[in-house]
Formats: sequence, C-alpha cells, structure tokens
Amino acid sequence: MHLASLGSGPVILFLHGFPELWYSWRHQLLSLSSLGYQCVAPYLRGYGGSDAPASSASYTVFHIVGDLVSLLDMLGVESVPDRVKALVNLSVAYRPRNPTVKPVEGYRALFGDDYYVCRFQEPGEIEEEFAQLGTEKLIKLFLAARDPGPFLIPKETGLRGMPDPPPLPSWISEQDIDYFVNTFNRTGFTGGLNYYRAMDQNWELTAPWTGSKIKVPVKFVVGDLDITYNIPGIKEYIHGGGFKRDVPFLQEVVVMEGVAHFINQEKSEEISMHIYDFVKKF
Repeated sequence: MHLASLGSGPVILFLHGFPELWYSWRHQLLSLSSLGYQCVAPYLRGYGGSDAPASSASYTVFHIVGDLVSLLDMLGVESVPDRVKALVNLSVAYRPRNPTVKPVEGYRALFGDDYYVCRFQEPGEIEEEFAQLGTEKLIKLFLAARDPGPFLIPKETGLRGMPDPPPLPSWISEQDIDYFVNTFNRTGFTGGLNYYRAMDQNWELTAPWTGSKIKVPVKFVVGDLDITYNIPGIKEYIHGGGFKRDVPFLQEVVVMEGVAHFINQEKSEEISMHIYDFVKKF
C-alpha cells in the first residue's frame, strides 16, 4: 500500500473515494499536520501505487478493512480492540444493510439500468467508454459536476453523449487535474470500479452483521448539491431519526449549501476545520 504521510502526533487516517486518490486530501494533510496530527492518506487497494488485483472478488469490505488494519499496525496505532476513536464521514451517509434487497438491485429499482452504479457492473464495458471519452475529460466531468440529480449514463449514447464539462471551478487547477489524469492513465480505472462490482458480494458477506450499529462518535458533513444527498428518502433518513438510530453516537450533521460531492476539495478550509473541531475532543 502506497501512502502520503505528514506531521506527527495522533493519527488521522484519510480515505478517498472514486475517482479520487490520496491527493484529494492534500489540503487537509497540510492543514491538520500543522495542528499536531500525523495525517496519513493511502492509495486504497486498486489505486495509484497500491496493489490492484484484477478481480472484484478481491475488493470486499473484508479486504479493505484488512488493508487498513495492516496500515494501522505499521503506524503503531495500538488502540485494540477499537482502532477508531472517532469518525468524520463526508458526503455518503451510512445506511444499514437491507436484508431483503441487494444494493445493485435497489439502485436499479430506483433509477433504472442507466444509473451509474448499474452501468459500472459489467467488467470492461465502462472502462471502454472511459477510454473513448479520455481521462482528462472524464476527471473534469466528475469533479466539476453540480447536478444533484441521479448520475445516468445512457447505454445507447454512453459518456460520449454527455455535455462537455463546465470550466474548472476555482478550487481545482489544471495542475491538480494533471495529477489525477497522469495517475489514472498509468493505472486505469478497474481497481476503483471493482468497489462497485463488489457491492452485492459485500451484501452477502455482511449478513451476520444485519442490524449492527456504528458505535463510535461520528460527525457527518454533506453538500446539498451532492447526488448522494438527493437520493429519494435520504434526507428524511438523515434528519428524521433513522440515521441517529443506526449511528447512536452521531453527534453532528452539517449540510453545506451550494456544495457538491467532492466537498473536501471544494471547501477545503472549512472541511479541515470541521475535522479538527471534532477530533480534538478525543
């Protein structure tokens, strides 16, 4: 596992999403390391210089957790059995396992076959569409997206039918884009896509944990333009008591107005302070 590490002190572990890299946390590493923390941001399995098995069967939650436990061992984080003192969760709220509906089936029922999670399932198919579009345009399309509606990739037209990405917002530069482009041109996207392809396998493997609660202190921050915040029923779940029921130590929910999915880059200073204000309690 390759990683970036900066500073010394208590460890804050930063985990990126798709299509992102450790680099997505560059601002937080600089900010929080200056406040007395060791900030560690790995390339997760399948990304950058980390191992990237070809099969989605190697991307289950157990593989990912195993990677992270090994990383914490290497860093000397010895809070056993509880490795995590607190969690700041960005953008995607925790949802409990639905014992009757597999994740991909659920997304297909809500949004149809063109929903991006559904389109990502067939190995090789979406990779070919990514290649036809080009990595630079693809990264800009993702990072600059502002539409809070469901992200659909029509099978008839694919990504080629998408409008051109808007001009880059002020919070990301062409140099930043180059970092993402150069990395994904070297590695491809299959590793990151395999997380989506493992969703239903995760559902099967985690059956014994149906009904489990998240029992560490949690702060959740999301932008109101985030596509995940606009999934039908999610706002009612977050603000109506369901989220607190499943995450009983949830301490704070922050909704940032006019902010989309890649919140740690778009509002880097604010997110750094949200993280610091929470983790300093522990």
